[in-house]
Amino acid sequence: MKIEDLSMQIILYAGNAKAFLHEALHDAKNGQFDDIESKRKQAADELLKAHKIQTAFLQEDAVDQLAVLPVLLVHAQDHLMTVMSEKDLIEELIWLHQQQHETNKKLDKLLETIHVQEQN
Repeated sequence: MKIEDLSMQIILYAGNAKAFLHEALHDAKNGQFDDIESKRKQAADELLKAHKIQTAFLQEDAVDQLAVLPVLLVHAQDHLMTVMSEKDLIEELIWLHQQQHETNKKLDKLLETIHVQEQN
């Protein structure tokens, strides 16, 4: 397969991963935590596919020293690395949203208890 085709596959898989991660973050912002783990798993699977292609390029370059690195390949690797970095940040943001959601639930329960006590 041509370098350009493999580069496009890296971009495709990384883009799919980014979409799944942003969907998971959107769900977390809206307090919908049911499908987040599934979306994170899908993102990880897509990143793994992209990373395997990138690793194959690195191995080929180590052995054969690729004569030319097309700009598209450089762009694909940049895209992949950016999404991998975003993944780490998005996972932290999801965790923060989950913590805030749990804190809000506890606060609501406490306020409800106080309100009931005040009525008695």
